[in-house]
Amino acid sequence: QVQLVESGGGLVQAGGSLRLSCAASGSIFSINAMGWYRQAPGKQRELVAAITSGGSTNYADSVKGRFIISRDNAKNTVYLQSNGLKPEDTAVYYCAADPGLTTAQSVHIMDGYAMAYWGKGTLVTVSS
Repeated sequence: QVQLVESGGGLVQAGGSLRLSCAASGSIFSINAMGWYRQAPGKQRELVAAITSGGSTNYADSVKGRFIISRDNAKNTVYLQSNGLKPEDTAVYYCAADPGLTTAQSVHIMDGYAMAYWGKGTLVTVSS
């Protein structure tokens, strides 16, 4: 089992920044691919950014150039630095992990993928 706990959400004005964190615990030695997803009211959950333990990354087109995903393997933590926030970034942001995604290319199949482990989410609200 893997436990994921997100933090760092909040209310920010458009153009502002937030840094989200996802702390992993449990059987984390098996985790290669981790990702940040988001779900806005009335919309489907979508992949925002993904990263492997080796540093391969993938981003949704809507956040490229604004968001940066990173990972501290020693601290078992994944971060999402969100810059230039827009009202359309408002959503609940979830961290997810899956031990079955073992390759660097895994980051390219995670949108819509049934990830094994999920956090409870952290709310990001961007005001205009």
